[in-house]
Amino acid sequence: MNRMRMLVGLAMLGGLCGLVGLSAAAEDKKEDKEKADHGFALKASASGLAEVNLSELAKLRAHNSAVREFAQHMVTDHSQANSELLAIANRHQIPLAKQPDEKHQKMFEKLSKLDGKEFDHTYMEGMVKDHEEAVKLFEDESKNGKNDALKEWAGKKLPTLKKHLEAARKLCKEEKDARKDASTR
Repeated sequence: MNRMRMLVGLAMLGGLCGLVGLSAAAEDKKEDKEKADHGFALKASASGLAEVNLSELAKLRAHNSAVREFAQHMVTDHSQANSELLAIANRHQIPLAKQPDEKHQKMFEKLSKLDGKEFDHTYMEGMVKDHEEAVKLFEDESKNGKNDALKEWAGKKLPTLKKHLEAARKLCKEEKDARKDASTR
């Protein structure tokens, strides 16, 4: 009888340990999902801050009025998106970047030393590259995100980012064509 009680007790203990193990595995999975969403939020916020900073500079330094107009759209749209992301982050206790990442800080320093057509060309090439990366980032979050608020926000921002990318590519091509025309004269 004692042996039977001991076996039942061990079986129950083993089952409890199994449940604890399953619970820990589920908790690890939840943490991984949160890390992915938090990573998205950090990248999106750092990029959003950079777009505003770079575009504020472009409004002052760009030679081409179309580039200045594009920059104004970037400031307006990305400032709004940054505010929306901040509201979501505050509701869900998600950490955000407090400043642009190192890559964008270096870009700002580089652009700060340029003027005129050279500024326009460098800024627009940067905008194309940044928006290509942003579209991929937001597409991934809108499809695979686990935080419903972030996932929905990413999906809503995606069409605007795609329009920005299209406009940036168009302006970049126009800038390249203008430079080509000027060098063949």
